[in-house]
Amino acid sequence: MNQVGIRIKKLREAQGLKQEQLAQELGLQQSSYGRLEKNDERLTVPKLLIISEVLKVPVAVLFGEKTGNIINENKGDNAQAQIGTIIQQDKEYIASLKDEIMFCRKIIEKLTQTDKQLPHQLDQLFDGH
Repeated sequence: MNQVGIRIKKLREAQGLKQEQLAQELGLQQSSYGRLEKNDERLTVPKLLIISEVLKVPVAVLFGEKTGNIINENKGDNAQAQIGTIIQQDKEYIASLKDEIMFCRKIIEKLTQTDKQLPHQLDQLFDGH
């Protein structure tokens, strides 16, 4: 069994819902729905959205996200504070990526100074030739 399917099954059972009920919401036969819980490769985004609505959980919960990281409309003013925190974390991550890029550029510059063929080889590599 798969992780997403396991979570869906646990949430469904915890709410006292039967496979038939979710199958009906998805427009599927019960046997087809049962296969969804066993094989997450069959799950599509539209199906996940319907399942999350029926189970009354954010889609991220189906993927194992911690609920503290999920912002939804029920948190009111606190959502704005969480958005600010996430934006700050993203800015810090972007800054670290910029530092990594600068580091890689310095390495490439040093290598191109010692190997005159390297710029041509890099062009071929990134052009897909």
